[in-house]
Order: sequence, then C-alpha cells, then structure tokens
Amino acid sequence: MSASQWRKTPCFCPGPMSWRDRAGCWCQPSASTLRPASSLLYWAPASTMRRRRSRKVKKQGPPENRNKAKTQDGIALEIQPLKSEEAAESEEKEEKEEVKQVKKVNVTKKEKSVLQGKLTKLAVQIGKAGLIMSAVTVIILILYFVIDTFAVQGRSWVAECTPIYIQYFVKFFIIGVTVLVVAVPEGLPLAVTISLAYSVKKMMKDNNLVRHLDACETMGNATAICSDKTGTLTMNRMTVVQAYVGDTHYKTVPEPDAIKPETLEIMVNSISINSAYTTKILPPEKEGGLPRHVGNKTECSLLGMVLELKRDYQPIRDEIPEEKLYKVYTFNSSRKSMSTVLKNADGGYRMYSKGASEIVLRKCSRILDAQGQPRIFKPKDRDEMVRKVIEPMACDGLRTICVAYRDFPAEAGEPDWDSENDILNELTCIVVVGIEDPVRPEVPEAISKCQRAGITVRMVTGDNINTARAIATKCGILLPGEDFLCMEGKEFNQQIRNDQGEVEQERLDKVWPKLRVLARSSPTDKHTLVKGIIDSTVGETRQVVAVTGDGTNDGPALKKADVGFAMGIAGTDVAKEASDIILTDDNFTSIVKAVMWGRNVYDSISKFLQFQLTVNVVAVIVAFTGACITQDSPLKAVQMLWVNLIMDTLASLALATEPPTESLLLRRPYGRNKPLISRTMMKNILGHAVYQLVIIFTLLFAGESIFDIDNGRNSPLHAPPSEHYTIVFNVFVMMQLFNEINARKIHGERNVFEGIYRNPIFCSVVLGTFALQIVIVQFGGKPFSCTALTIDQWLWCVFIGVGELLWGQLISAIPTHHLKFLMEAGHGTTKEDIHEEEMTEGADEIDHAEMELRRGQILWFRGLNRIQTQIKVVNAFRSSLYPASPESRSSIHSFMAHPEFVPLSEEEARIPPIEETGDEIDPLPSPSSGAGGGGEPPSTFPCRRELSI
Repeated sequence: MSASQWRKTPCFCPGPMSWRDRAGCWCQPSASTLRPASSLLYWAPASTMRRRRSRKVKKQGPPENRNKAKTQDGIALEIQPLKSEEAAESEEKEEKEEVKQVKKVNVTKKEKSVLQGKLTKLAVQIGKAGLIMSAVTVIILILYFVIDTFAVQGRSWVAECTPIYIQYFVKFFIIGVTVLVVAVPEGLPLAVTISLAYSVKKMMKDNNLVRHLDACETMGNATAICSDKTGTLTMNRMTVVQAYVGDTHYKTVPEPDAIKPETLEIMVNSISINSAYTTKILPPEKEGGLPRHVGNKTECSLLGMVLELKRDYQPIRDEIPEEKLYKVYTFNSSRKSMSTVLKNADGGYRMYSKGASEIVLRKCSRILDAQGQPRIFKPKDRDEMVRKVIEPMACDGLRTICVAYRDFPAEAGEPDWDSENDILNELTCIVVVGIEDPVRPEVPEAISKCQRAGITVRMVTGDNINTARAIATKCGILLPGEDFLCMEGKEFNQQIRNDQGEVEQERLDKVWPKLRVLARSSPTDKHTLVKGIIDSTVGETRQVVAVTGDGTNDGPALKKADVGFAMGIAGTDVAKEASDIILTDDNFTSIVKAVMWGRNVYDSISKFLQFQLTVNVVAVIVAFTGACITQDSPLKAVQMLWVNLIMDTLASLALATEPPTESLLLRRPYGRNKPLISRTMMKNILGHAVYQLVIIFTLLFAGESIFDIDNGRNSPLHAPPSEHYTIVFNVFVMMQLFNEINARKIHGERNVFEGIYRNPIFCSVVLGTFALQIVIVQFGGKPFSCTALTIDQWLWCVFIGVGELLWGQLISAIPTHHLKFLMEAGHGTTKEDIHEEEMTEGADEIDHAEMELRRGQILWFRGLNRIQTQIKVVNAFRSSLYPASPESRSSIHSFMAHPEFVPLSEEEARIPPIEETGDEIDPLPSPSSGAGGGGEPPSTFPCRRELSI
C-alpha cells in the first residue's frame, strides 16, 4: 500500500512529537501502561478514515460534538504524494463521491467584473497580434539586409565589418521591440484604474460611498433594482394623519377632548412605554424648522401624535424607567409587533402591544368603545373594520399600526412568558392609526429614467399590500393598463415552492418577470427573489441585480446581489459590511446616479480603446511597411515611445475622466456579452486609420517634393535628423491629437465638442501635449531624431491634423448598418468558454481569461507542494522512530541516503500486539475515563507496517 493512502493528525498535547487519531489522544499515559515513543505515530488508510468519520457523524448525538469533529477534520493534514495506479483509482472513486456533496455556487457571481473580463480577453488578443507583427518585422528586416548585402551586392562577411553588422541587427531588434511596445495596450489597466478611481471620487459627492471598485462598473449593466420602500422611495419622515379610536374614524389627528380620558390615558401610556427609549422627538435645530426625529421613524410618528394630543411622553418614561420593564418582546420581521410587560402593584401584569394592524387585530378579542370600555370584538367585526378602516387607509398609501393591551390578573399567577403565542393573544384594541410617509418628490422622475434605461424597479417591503400598491403607483413603479403582479410574501412562497417547501427555479421564473411589488415580505423572501432572478435563464442574458437593504437580516440578499446598496443613515453595520455601495442619504435618486457613473465608466474605456486602437493600427503598419520598404522605420524608437506615452498614459487620463450625461440613461444596458468594440467604433477606427495611413505614406514617399526639402529615406546608419522624417513624425502626432477629440464620441454623434469644457482634464492634456510636441520638435534634436521646422511647415502639420475632424464628420455620415463586413471585438466570456468549475462558498474571484496563463504555474506549485509534504512525512516518521538520531533528515535525498530501518522483529517487540479486524476501528475511551485521567488504548485497530516511498 502506498503512502498516498495514509493519513495522520497531530494532537495538541505537550511533548516533542505527539500524534493522535480522531477518536482520542494517545499521548496521555494510562495507569497501567506507558506507550513507547515509537507507537505515538499512528497510521490508517485514508479510505478507512473516511468511512470511520461518516460512521462517527451518525453515532454522535449532540450537534456540537459533530461540529467539533468537523473542525478537527479540517485541521487534519492529508498526505498526497505521487500515487500508485490502485491508490489513484480508489481515491478517484472516493473523490467523486465527495464531489457530489460539494455545494455548487453560481460561477458568474464569483467572476471578476464584466468589463475586466472583456478587457483581459481583448488585451491578450491585441498583445498576441503585436508580438507576431514585431517578430515578422525583425525577421523581414534581417532577411532584407542579409539578402541585399551578401546576395545582391555580393559582399562577403569581413571581420572588420562585424561591429557595423551587429549595429544594424541591434537597430532592427530595437525597431521590433518598439513595434511591440506600441502594439501592446499597457494603458488599458491604467485607463480602467483612472476611470474607476475618478468615478468613485465623484460618486461620493453624489452620496454614493463605493466600497468595492468593480461595483461601480457593474452598476452600469444593472437590469433590475429591488428597492425598499421606507426611507428609499419615501422621505422616512412619518406622521400620523388618520386614527380609528372609540368607534370613530378620524381623517386627521383628533382633538384631546374628542377622546374619553380613560382611552386617552391608556393610549398615551402604551405609546410612551412600548417603544424604544432611545426614540425621541427633539426641537428643531433652526427656528421655523421641523422637529428632529431620532430613532425608529414609526415610533417617532406615534410619539408625535402624543405631542399633538397635548400630552408628553417623557414624564411617563421618567416614572417608569427601562429597569422597571418586566419583559420586552422586541420587533422582528417574523413577529411584526412589539410588546412590553409591566408588573402592577397588586402582583398582576399589564402588556402593551403595537404592530401591523391586520396581524395585531387577529389577536384582539376586545376593543375599547366610545365610552372607553372594552367590548367583545368578533371575527366579523374585525373583517368589517378591515374593509371600512384599514383598507381605505392603505389605499391612501398609509401604513396602518394597531395599538393594544392585555391585563394578566394576579389570581392567575405569573404566565409562561416563553409561550409567546399564548401571551400575545386575547388583546384589547385601543387605536388603529394611519401613518403617512410621503414619497420623495424626486423619486417618480428617477424611476421613469430607470424604465427608459431598460432597468426594472421592484419594491420589496414589509408593509400592507394596499399601502405598497398605493406607494408604487405614486412612484411610477406600477403604471395603469400594464399587466404587473403585486403579491404578499405568503402568496409568493406558495407559488414558488413545491410540496416539500423547496424553491423551484421553474416556478420562480413564472413569477418574477411580472412581479413589481412584494409586500409583507421577510428578508428571506428578498434573498429568494434576488437569487431567483440572478440564477434565471429566461432572458437572453443573465440579469444583473442591484438590491437595497438596511437591516441585519438583509445581509444575505446584499451579498448575493451583483451590487448591494446599504442605507448610510438607517442601515446597520452588518448591512453596510455586506454591501458594495453605501447610500449616504438613503435616497433612490442616488442609485440612478450610480447607474449613470457605471455606464460612464464603460463608455470611457470604450472611448480610450477607440483612440488607442487607431494609433495602434497606424503606428504598427507604418513601422512595418516603412521598415520593409526603406529598411528603416519612419518613426524612430524614441518618437514611437513618445507616441506611446500620448496614446496610453495621457489619453487614458483625458478620456477616462469624462463626466456622465443624462443621455447615458436613454439606452438599454449593454449586457454581459455586448462587445467592447462595437461596429460603429470599428468603423471609426478603420476609417481614421485609412486617412492617417494615406497621409503618412504620401508624406513618406512624396513629402520631399511637396515641401521642397531633402529626401530622408535610405539615410546612413548615423545620419543626422532630417526635415522630411520630422514632418512625418509631427503630422502623425497632430493627427492623433485631433483624433483624440473625435474619440470622445463612440455612438456616431456628430458634435464631438459637446461638453468639452466640462472636462478640464481633457483640455489640459490636449493643450499640454501640443506644447510638449512643439518643444520636442524644435529643441529635441538628435535624441528625438528631430530638426526644427519653419512656421509654414508647422501650419501645414496643424492643417492636416484638423483634417481629422472633417474626416470624422464624413465617417459619421456613413450608415453603420450598411457595413455588415465589419467585425466586433472584445466580447464577454460566453458559457462555452467557461470550464465547468465546482466552487465552494469561500472561493476567490476567478477570471477565465487568465486561467490558461495560470494553469502551468498552478501545476508546478502543486508538484512542489506535494514533494515538500512527502519530505515532512518522512521526517516525522523517522523522528518518531529515532528520537535521538543526530543525523539530518532535512531533504528527501538525505533521507534516502540513510535508509536505516529498525528490523521488523525489534520493532514488533516495542509495539503492543495488534489484530486485523477489517476497516472498522473501535473508538478510544475519552481521556476522562479510567484511572488516573488516562484512557486505555484500543486493543484492536488496523495498522500497516509497510510504507512505500
């Protein structure tokens, strides 16, 4: 049996080298025996340990023991050196069985952002093309030189000419490297970083605190937003505007005289005591302003009603501080109510309750009448109250809250407070209030923008369905005449779950496309909805979902969503930690701004690519063609590096800092498979490349006659700079500068100057580059291979550069749909390109474009790791057998050089007798059992003496 089938686990008992099995520790000596050091090393087949572990999980009863066993298994060190054929087959079968139990996670969620995946793939493609072009350039230059020199001219290789030949070869190599440097888009990562960093900084001013950079770009591809209602779509400044008390429905807060003193007293006490004492209403900061609401906004509205009734809640709280509260049932999403218990002086108890009206009313058996006396409240009375009071309030967009109480007489003794269903029952209704939370005035317009932009907005709230429907109608989520669904969480779960209570994706796919409002929902419902939308395959592309949340229970939904928005004001720390972006003003409008910035990042990178690839195509073709024809590149190495600086660093700074415009919201999301380089962009790239190549080659082969200057072609190796090639270089840079202005528009817009003054960075970069070009041409001299030009030559260079703007107008006039032959580039990673990966929840981000590059490294490090593991195993085995051996066993070589094994007969004398009893191992007694605190070692266990290295 090979070493691959053995496993060991270190114990944590004191001692130089101690080992244990999973049943107990062998290091503690028992009262009767003392184990020799050699027997402290315990080996068992991996398959045996797996079978035994599964039996232990079944045998052990308490869950905490099972969890502890799992933890110990996680600490175990599994030895996996090179396998024999039998061992490999057995382990493969076991691994397949374990793989079935591994939870598969949605691969798309773990991918890097959409934009980064497309850019990585595109950069690799461009880099390969540039490498091929540079290699071909060097090969052609060398062959041209060798054939022309030694074959055509018939020269022989002379030793004295060797340094000159080497200089030529070095020159050819430099030209090839220059072509490669220009072709490789090393400015892409810089452009992405600049664009994201600039956007994140600006988004902070728009009340978006970005915690994860890729969330900024992902938001640009969002197709669905699941939003909370309170505080996000509404102002979160709640006010009681209606009340039902004493059998009367008041459309405004009633006067104190209209309510019986007994009813008023118990209502004020209930509201004052049965609320968080941290909830307060403070005076306004500025004179004439609104009072400040501190704490829970719903409770603030009830306290505000107390103040409107000419009563004060603070003296009641001072009389009954929090220490005197006997029992508190806090509000949660499942209970949807809050109750506080007080102990009376006579030994009885009084409980005040408040919560969602339809839930609390179901637990009421009495109601206070007009005289302030409780009367019987039958189910038919409740149904009538729901129909005549609660539904009209909800249809007005009001949140309805019921306030009730219950007395526990002293004669009945102390109730069982843990039996919540019995306690929260037989209540007496005091009042039902309607609370208004006005819709933010800017929200309807923001939702309208989202709908025009192809983003579906859904409201997920815990409110009554009628209230939610009224608010959704005011916001514009529900539009008249359209077939949309509004449902409660209970109905939602009934439709998406099967008889076993499991969520079925097929059922969910029938619900979510039309669902717009989910009322009376729990955080679990929100998570189920988000996961179902993300995992759905109904549409052509996967949905990109953004979710808002403020509570601790919203954490899973925020984590599952592509972009999670936490509320900066009302949100808990857990929600903020789980989110990608924090809304510092809790306003839905800020989400729309995040969409604009996300789309702007995408467009900024596309603008940069359009400009860079135009320069790439022209520079590479000019260098390649010029080198092949004239045996020299028209653009020298230093000049090409300056062009590369313009093309990469400065252009990324200029084009990646464009501010967003409202026009970004007039189109639908790009989608995960939309190419980075569209057909329109390809038309612009090739169109401008044609113009520039025609100009450059015209100047290259006819420039000396046009400008009446000396010919710069076929100049000697160390000839001084010529006016001819300086004009070629200057015209090339001028065309790039003006083409940079053209690159500001990527969707075929004609006005390329629109909003140019809104981006001072762009203007500064263009003007600064122009100034530096003047300095380089006039004063660069031999380092830049330039000579000073006259004013007439400069004007001609600028005029040719301006021609780029006119040519751009001509290109934009050509309809793109007629150019079917143009290819798109920069597609996203498709499902066919993704290898099937099984990932656990804690997996790192993956980037499929980089997987192939890393596969060899992974295999290499895995092999080294296995060798190191074998060495550690060998050292541990030998140190346990020979604790006093002074010889080094630090490497596999030194170990194999000294293979002194104790004879089997001697070793057997040192080890207690053992028996083969199959694969099952009897568990060891616990350390606490037996005398002396030690446990008797097992009498039978499988042991293998052979260890093949």
